[in-house]
Amino acid sequence: MTASVMNLDAVGSRSEPYEVTWTPGEAALYALAVGAGHDDPLSELHLTIDDAASPTPQQVLPTFALWPSQQGVTRRLQLGTFERSALVHAEQSLTVQRPLPTSGRGIATARLDGIHDKRSGALVRISIDVVEPDTGATLWTSRLGYFVRGAGGFGGDSAPSDPWPAADRPADRTIDFASWPGQALLYRLTGDRNPLHSDPDYARRAGFDRPVLHGLCTYGMVARALLKDVADSDPGRFRSIDARFSKPVYPGDAVVVEVWDDEDGHSFRVSGPGGGVLLDRGRLRISS
Repeated sequence: MTASVMNLDAVGSRSEPYEVTWTPGEAALYALAVGAGHDDPLSELHLTIDDAASPTPQQVLPTFALWPSQQGVTRRLQLGTFERSALVHAEQSLTVQRPLPTSGRGIATARLDGIHDKRSGALVRISIDVVEPDTGATLWTSRLGYFVRGAGGFGGDSAPSDPWPAADRPADRTIDFASWPGQALLYRLTGDRNPLHSDPDYARRAGFDRPVLHGLCTYGMVARALLKDVADSDPGRFRSIDARFSKPVYPGDAVVVEVWDDEDGHSFRVSGPGGGVLLDRGRLRISS
């Protein structure tokens, strides 16, 4: 196995601008892959129907923005040398300036914000800005973190921890939903074909009993459930979401989302079977 070595000199570097595009069908496929219409096919038709003649105008789940802009981002930045199986999603945030159109085009630029020493590995933080091609106006910004196993111990600074405003009290409410056994196979059709989510042998080499669900699939499922709970599934009210990945979800697992409300938004934490935390330090902001 190739030793994991990070390219510390690349911190602060930017990728060449690259084009991102999307279509109504891709937006609808994404919505289906993160569970829209799974329990009730008629409940979220505004997210799942891409027929321009439909009486229900199509809208786009905000977290779909991560699909076109983050594909292949590690290849656009000179992060270092490591096996693909050593890379796991650690954290993710998304801020949108306006609802996504059902089809569109943007220009993205990725920046390597930091490589932090976590001793057992390295935490790589990347930001991506996507702008309108003609005006340069920001469409969305995402920030993501990858943990590279075996790449730590180089003497760098550990990443600072952002505050999490969840109150030290029981959650105001919970949201329950379940993934399904074949979900990773559907989600991979959105473009993320990492064999960790489909190949049993590859998953075992990566340290898992069987293929796991894509982290961004879990992220999208939670965002969709929260948007439905606090904003009547209205993508136009979405502003931002942040979360940290703690443990993977296996296809078929049921999850529980604990929600704390405050004046500025909604904090959340996601647990799986047996109470193990899957996502934590979560934060959703919506408009009134």
